Amino acid sequence: MLNRATIDRIVAAALEEDAPWGDLTSEYLIPENARARADLVAREAGVLSGGDVFAAAFRLTDPAIDVQLVVEDGEWFEPGAVLAVVTGPARGVLTAERIGLNFLQRMSGIATLTGRYVAEVAHTHARIADTRKTTPGLRAFERKAVRDGGGRNHRHSLSDAVMAKDNHLAVLARRAEPEAWGATITAALQAAKDRLPHTAHLEVEVDRLDQIEPVLAAGIGTIMLDNFTLDELRDGVAQVAGRATVEASGSVSLETVRAIAETGVDVISVGALTHSAPALDLGLDVRIDAP
Repeated sequence: MLNRATIDRIVAAALEEDAPWGDLTSEYLIPENARARADLVAREAGVLSGGDVFAAAFRLTDPAIDVQLVVEDGEWFEPGAVLAVVTGPARGVLTAERIGLNFLQRMSGIATLTGRYVAEVAHTHARIADTRKTTPGLRAFERKAVRDGGGRNHRHSLSDAVMAKDNHLAVLARRAEPEAWGATITAALQAAKDRLPHTAHLEVEVDRLDQIEPVLAAGIGTIMLDNFTLDELRDGVAQVAGRATVEASGSVSLETVRAIAETGVDVISVGALTHSAPALDLGLDVRIDAP
């Protein structure tokens, strides 16, 4: 989960990258005692995410800057809405402006895209989930944005759960004869399950219908149907018949997600939520009060 320590660590690194020896423009052009008021304004409709991250950019630059959030994370807003008001020393406001906006636009873009996916499947029981296709170093921010958009988080890292994908299965069955593939995979999964702590979740990805039974025979918790057609998804859901959570993945888009959800799957994982979300158009309208 996203906490203040994580926010401060990531935002401080971004500020250091952007102004390693200070903000020359503000220091040489803006009077030291000038003050500013800045309205954060929506240029397009969306869902806010990252309010605390936005505020941290200003707080870490100058503790004298005050940020008042008008809209909370997870709330939809319309173009022209004032989302936050920033007041304080003008130099600090101008120094922190770009970093605060970069994070907020990125996170709000993810939340907005997630919200659109969630709306498409609202008439079904399917849940929209993210993947590990996140920006390195920013997973905590991007996962928070998915939640703000109404989505769910998949495993946070490789350390959280066992998830056997096609490459894992290929290694496990590398010496098995084709007719023995199923028995080999079942035995390997059962052995892993026997060694796992009872709290650890086991998920397995399959890419063919005939792989489902050998995987289910091991008593796994979730089966991922990867790149299945709609007909194959319906057949897969019927074959699993409630014995495991059914997840669909692969080539999911806003145009296809509704039909995928209507096949009866429980979870739809969407890499596009984090790797393809456009930044939301937000602006900071600054007014300087000269000394």
